[in-house]
Amino acid sequence: MSSRRKKPPAHGPEPKPEPKPQIDPAFSRVLAAFIGVPKVKSGKLMASFGLRVNGRIFAMQVGGQLVVKLPKARVDALVEAGTGGRFDPRGNGSLMNEWVVVGPGQAEWVALSKEAHAFVKELK
Repeated sequence: MSSRRKKPPAHGPEPKPEPKPQIDPAFSRVLAAFIGVPKVKSGKLMASFGLRVNGRIFAMQVGGQLVVKLPKARVDALVEAGTGGRFDPRGNGSLMNEWVVVGPGQAEWVALSKEAHAFVKELK
């Protein structure tokens, strides 16, 4: 019987799987609306979960809110109407002109996501 210790693998310990992000039920409806839509992919985006078309993000869930990319004039209108706010990804006051944040119940998330999809899929 050998008293030698087993050596750990040369490549290091097995990486721990990343925890799956919690998906808000309202955002689950957004995801369901894009099942089977050509060129749309869902997945983890930095610290959130969202949707891409042609490799570009058009909708994501951030802190229980919906964030979508829309033309600046549309974002301005949504903000002026009190439907949403401008997206500040770093929380430092650096607002993104073509992104709006909409909380639960402030607007129809699926409709806004479809609008964002139509906008982003045409970008070059």
